[in-house]
Amino acid sequence: MAFRIIRNDITKVSADAIVNTANPRPRYVSGTDYAIYMAAGADELLKERQKIGNIETGQAAVTPAFALSAKYIIHTVGPEWVDGEHGEREAVKSCYENSLCLAKDLGCESIAFPLIATGVYGFPKADALQIAVTVFSEFLTDTDMEIILVVFDEDSFVLSGKIFSGVDAFIDENYVSEKMDSEYTLGASAAAFSVGSIPIGESRRGRRKLRDAFNLSGRKDSAKSASIKADIADDEECDEEYDAAPIMEAPMAMASTDRAGRSLNDLLDNVSETWQESLLRLIDEKGYTDTEVYKRANVDRKLFSKIRSNSQYQPKKITAVAFALALKLSLDETKDLLGRAGYALSPSSRFDLIIEYFIEQGVYDTYTINLALFEHKQPLLGA
Repeated sequence: MAFRIIRNDITKVSADAIVNTANPRPRYVSGTDYAIYMAAGADELLKERQKIGNIETGQAAVTPAFALSAKYIIHTVGPEWVDGEHGEREAVKSCYENSLCLAKDLGCESIAFPLIATGVYGFPKADALQIAVTVFSEFLTDTDMEIILVVFDEDSFVLSGKIFSGVDAFIDENYVSEKMDSEYTLGASAAAFSVGSIPIGESRRGRRKLRDAFNLSGRKDSAKSASIKADIADDEECDEEYDAAPIMEAPMAMASTDRAGRSLNDLLDNVSETWQESLLRLIDEKGYTDTEVYKRANVDRKLFSKIRSNSQYQPKKITAVAFALALKLSLDETKDLLGRAGYALSPSSRFDLIIEYFIEQGVYDTYTINLALFEHKQPLLGA
């Protein structure tokens, strides 16, 4: 099993156990606690909760889930936020840990959490998020369980701190498609362009638009038009050199100098190792165990068993990326491993840019990276 984040109402989530950020006394007033009572059946749930009595801060207790799509409700009491100097973080950590231990004892295969104590108790959401992910990561190191973190709305999910501070800037600086749209939008007249200074490396489509615009304007014989034509000619010479270079950096995409004249059968007889073969080789070379790698990749044992038993296994891109991160590969090594599955990192993909950013920062924790992917509405790794 693995960890995933969803944006939903926790009362509508299906899991073996639903965690309620509860009132310490057997009553319900507002927030997540109130919503769970209403969805489960308030009268029945309250009777069961009264049998338990008071619950201490950081502790957890269990009741049936009644009308919820779950077997159990695990009630845990978070701390009221004062200033962070009164054991609040330790108490929230205990809430997550004790709830997970209780779910494990109950034989649960899945558990859904809210961000504990971030409602009326005022615990900072970003801090609660980091604590939750740390606890989940440690718990899943030696336990198979699906952990679902449920956030209710856009405002419930806020990332902060040094580790995330550069993500938006990195995307803004490198996101190609948005730049292409803005740079190649043509105005009503040729005067909208920077005459005589066309940047090297723009797309051929963009240069065709420039030519068409100047031809339509009737200025193709002017001195300015001649200057533009000269720049276009210079740029196309650069394009010829660029087009001659391999697009992918992975070894499978690089042609050797002796391929000319070789038959198709000769080439096919010398196919390099598959993605699966490369993955297993890297696990051995890095000195990791299979369990270490598939857990860090946020995939379950069944999927890894399929991969290990099939040398021609074709992963999804998010799975291939997750394993590259689990192996703590460099950017070049990541590109190589992805290339063996037929994938590449693209500057026009926000998902790819986020992955590239964290690799360059030396951050390989899948759970941490999934937080950034979730915030940017991208597919999550592994799960």
